[in-house]
Amino acid sequence: MVKNLWRKTVNIGGTLIAGAADQPLKGAFTPPGDKSMSHRAVMLASLANGITEIEGFLPGEDNIATAKMFEAMGVTIEWLSDDQTKLRIHGVGLYGLQEPSQVLDAGNSGTCARLMTGVLAGQNFHTVLVGDASLHKRPMRRVAEPVRRMGAHVDGAKEGELLPLAIRGGNLKAMAFQSEVASAQVKSCVMFAALYAEGDTTVREPKPTRDHTERMFPLFGQPVSIDNSGLITVQPSGTLTAPAGVLHIPADPSSATFFAVATAIIPGSEVLLQQVGLNPRRDGWRRILTAMGGDISLLQEKKIGDEPVSDIFIRGGGVHGINVDPNDVPDAIDEFPVLFVAAALAEGSFILSQAEELRVKESDRITTMVKALQACGASIEEKPDGVIIQGQKRLKGGVTVDAHGDHRIAMAMAVAAQCADAPITIINAAAIATSFPSFVATAQQLGMNVAWKDEA
Repeated sequence: MVKNLWRKTVNIGGTLIAGAADQPLKGAFTPPGDKSMSHRAVMLASLANGITEIEGFLPGEDNIATAKMFEAMGVTIEWLSDDQTKLRIHGVGLYGLQEPSQVLDAGNSGTCARLMTGVLAGQNFHTVLVGDASLHKRPMRRVAEPVRRMGAHVDGAKEGELLPLAIRGGNLKAMAFQSEVASAQVKSCVMFAALYAEGDTTVREPKPTRDHTERMFPLFGQPVSIDNSGLITVQPSGTLTAPAGVLHIPADPSSATFFAVATAIIPGSEVLLQQVGLNPRRDGWRRILTAMGGDISLLQEKKIGDEPVSDIFIRGGGVHGINVDPNDVPDAIDEFPVLFVAAALAEGSFILSQAEELRVKESDRITTMVKALQACGASIEEKPDGVIIQGQKRLKGGVTVDAHGDHRIAMAMAVAAQCADAPITIINAAAIATSFPSFVATAQQLGMNVAWKDEA
């Protein structure tokens, strides 16, 4: 019997107090492991035959939620380090998952919920997928509809538009899928479902998005072909096989961006970010910040698995506004909250358009950031698909802003406070734990002025 069908709304809580940095930022550190890749690594390792060892895993709440789902379906996971960055997964094969006795809880993670919809669509049993209050507001029809077309039975709130989703899968048929949105989550959901489908599934996107799924499938023995037009084809091999060696996960570029921006806007700062993923579909933040005049250098470029990585050295000295290239938008979609902060403290105008996808993240990141930055005295105008920002030298601070349970909003406003004339209080910031549990400690080590309220 399925228990706890609906997750109750709870107060996110957690308050940050952040103020102006009293000196330039200095130091070097390796950001936590890539969140997107950590999700995919656990999924593929669980569905593979054999044992996979993973290093560099991000032990944030989002990725732990994915791991717990597979444990609930019979996968054995051994944690090999106290900090939970190393683990060993005993895969059960594509058809070895067991029907869970309770609902599967994705917490705050849209990536977990949407990719798992593809995995669960291939299972010949019933599951119910839920999440926290924030996730229950995020659109799910974009993944429910394609797996329905492949043959899965999916029902949910508002005809599958919202969680919870009830899924009974199995007996899937391949399809030619044309995505209406540039979303790696939608693409990856269909690719995971394609592993169970009869025939070859193709996926076409309106714009290229992060390609971690395409790069990681072959590491587990599942070929993926991509033609010159960008058409992705998955011809299911019928089995996945654990990699022979350790699967290493690079540092998360999204986490690195907070400190890259903080360094860029504080004159005299010098920070080295180590082993950061340079996947072209995740590197939009660096292209945008460089176009804004950020002093950024790449050092020791190499590959980890099939992913390019590099140490990134940043010097502070100020930035200027730009008209953001729409081609960079999908490649920086998670980093825009803190890029708005850079723009608010830049010289000149910053114009962003074609970024309406920001409205369906953990919060409406356009509205939430506009309200937060306006409260701090920034000149920022909201547009349906973006913003126009007139930069200035300082923010006023001395206000309380609401992160609305969105980890990236909370961290972005902590960065903004480093150039404010008075401290900024950031409420509902506890969701930082979903992606960057050590954010505050790392920020303090580099010289940022930020602390949890009970530690301030």
